Amino acid sequence: MRKFHLLLNGIAAGTIAAAIGATPAAAQTAPDATAQTPPADRTDGDIVVTAQKREQRLQDVPISMEVVSGQKVADFAAADFKAVQNFVPNMFVQQTNGNDTIYIRGFGSPPQNFSFDQAVSVYMDGVYAGKMRQALNPFFDVARVEVMRGPQGALYGKNTPAGAISVVSAGPTKTFEGGITGSYNFDLEGYDLTGYVSGPVSDTLSLRVATRLQNQDGYIHNLGTGKDDPRNKLQLFRVSALWEPTDNFSLSGKVEMSNYEREGGLGVSSPTTTAQQPKLVRYTVNSPLGQEGYTNRSVLGSVTANLKVGTHTLTSITGYSWFNGSVTNYFDQQVPGTGQIVENSVANKYPENFHQFSEELRLLSPTGGTLEYVVGAYYDRSTYNVDPYLYYNLQALNLVSLNQTYFHQQARTVSVFGQATLRPAAGLRIIGSLRYTNTHKDGRFSGALLGGKIFRPLTSATGSISEGLADPSVTVQYDVSRNLMVYAVYGRGSKSGGFVSNTLGTTNATFTYRPERSRNWEAGIKSTLLDGKATLNVSVYDTKFTDLQTSGYDPDSSTYITKNAAAASSKGVEGSLRIAPSRYFDITASAAYQDIKYDSYPGAPCLAGMTGPICDLSGHRLPYTSKFTGNVSVHGRADIGDYKLDGTAIVGGRSGYFDSDDQSPLYGYQKGYAKLDLRIQFAPQDERWHIAFVGKNLTNNLTTGSAFRLPFPITTVTRSIIFVEPPRNLAIEAGVKF
Repeated sequence: MRKFHLLLNGIAAGTIAAAIGATPAAAQTAPDATAQTPPADRTDGDIVVTAQKREQRLQDVPISMEVVSGQKVADFAAADFKAVQNFVPNMFVQQTNGNDTIYIRGFGSPPQNFSFDQAVSVYMDGVYAGKMRQALNPFFDVARVEVMRGPQGALYGKNTPAGAISVVSAGPTKTFEGGITGSYNFDLEGYDLTGYVSGPVSDTLSLRVATRLQNQDGYIHNLGTGKDDPRNKLQLFRVSALWEPTDNFSLSGKVEMSNYEREGGLGVSSPTTTAQQPKLVRYTVNSPLGQEGYTNRSVLGSVTANLKVGTHTLTSITGYSWFNGSVTNYFDQQVPGTGQIVENSVANKYPENFHQFSEELRLLSPTGGTLEYVVGAYYDRSTYNVDPYLYYNLQALNLVSLNQTYFHQQARTVSVFGQATLRPAAGLRIIGSLRYTNTHKDGRFSGALLGGKIFRPLTSATGSISEGLADPSVTVQYDVSRNLMVYAVYGRGSKSGGFVSNTLGTTNATFTYRPERSRNWEAGIKSTLLDGKATLNVSVYDTKFTDLQTSGYDPDSSTYITKNAAAASSKGVEGSLRIAPSRYFDITASAAYQDIKYDSYPGAPCLAGMTGPICDLSGHRLPYTSKFTGNVSVHGRADIGDYKLDGTAIVGGRSGYFDSDDQSPLYGYQKGYAKLDLRIQFAPQDERWHIAFVGKNLTNNLTTGSAFRLPFPITTVTRSIIFVEPPRNLAIEAGVKF
């Protein structure tokens, strides 16, 4: 770990030093060209995306989606998906000490079962990342983030029944450029430093090197250690290359390394008999499993080749992904309202390791004809291990127990896919898509007592899964006029089955769960108004999941329950509006309403207030879902001679939601809120340098990302643990470009 940490620091420092030492001569000799990766926002106001594997205007894509530009990501120092959820209605990131989980339209893969593939898949420069650890902190030197809502089974395919997120990093440029930006956060008492250099090495080869270094303190004071939790250290490094030896062939490659260290946790105690009482004080000590917190090292690489074959384009994307991480969890030992400290009664540690190799081939036809199409094939193989330590010190039972479980999985996926667009009449497009996926997984589970007495049965399990799933979709798209497009979609998505990875007592009978399926009806309008100065997009949808994969913590049995729920459905409306009357002012607003519930869920873990070991949750709302979500962003600019003053204010909020698995209306309910972020920047007209003030959560709303009840006898005093999100924090930023 230390060697890896020093290596990344050395690489990052070298990158920044190279940026400072670069000479203007390189810029003078470089040929004129544009960046390989198209920006999210062009000067004509069009937003360009690649959601359908081709460059298209957002207004031409028949998908309900939001695009977060790389500029917005940088402006507000977004480091992870949690930091951008306020920009995207109907997207929610559940934050815990363990796995973070992305939900779209209320559907996602809960964090309690570590081996879950995600129902919202992330793609990093075209490479599938089904585990959140693969793309934990992807947001540096980004071109754009495309968030696609609803099943994307045909073109993305690999486990996208709820949606997909494509993160596109900035690519090499054919003219020399570079930049350094640094900020100091006064509340987190630490810095965030980014830098990049990009330009030509020869007439055919361009390179880009980027880095991010972050070292910031926490916001929850830990009385047990005297420090503030969680303390974050982050080092990211990426090198990209683009080789274009001929007009008919190009080859690009990217390698990204990251090292993330978090000391301390997010959980604080709160009563079980009142509404949530988030506070910024906790008490834990680093015993008996070592330092509380999280470490993760990862490598993500890709090679993309494009070859023109006549009028067609053949594309190959080869990807490799690896991570090695561990999270150690203790829980606040304070008794709410008394200040009394109880002993650490439960703790856990989750070491993980993952490797993945993938290959995608696709053939794109030329555009503009009566028939357009893309066909392709995909393959990946992976290995995953998670070996948790589970510690119990149950004074009421006079029992101390240290256990470890061992889970190993090997997986292989093969799929073929195609999409055809037929233009039978002017303005009319009929799009048909189909993907067939074959998945095979082998898994094994076992447990061992490392010390003390047995608390739960130590069991073992083995299993094998082979399944074939087909995901079709049909879209009808019609241009009513040059500035008005309507569309309707029917689509299906799927997520493969799997194994229970980290629950004591798992046997062959409970080891496997089935694949889940989704069905989506959607219709929408995309319009351009006021001579291109405004856009208005609206969509309605009806999404239904069958065999929904669920996992939740049952406090009464003090265990995780992972299984397939029968069915759940979500219906709603999503809309976005952008008005930009001039370059001096623009306003963007987006909002969503959803109605979501279990259609059928017999044999479920009971909710708070219910009795019985199992209950029927049919008709109940799913946790982590708000009826209303939305945001408004206002940007204004004023010229002051050779300088300019820019200001951007973003208000994002949501209505109340249950954030505990048992949906307690007291300790498990987060009330509705709105948070205000603000950026004010002063710079010359050419933006060669800038100084900015950045404030996040200026309304200082203390909110929670997740909650659960810690019951007796797991603890001597029953209480809830809530995971508190960051309060208000202020930063000053300065940057230079060359």
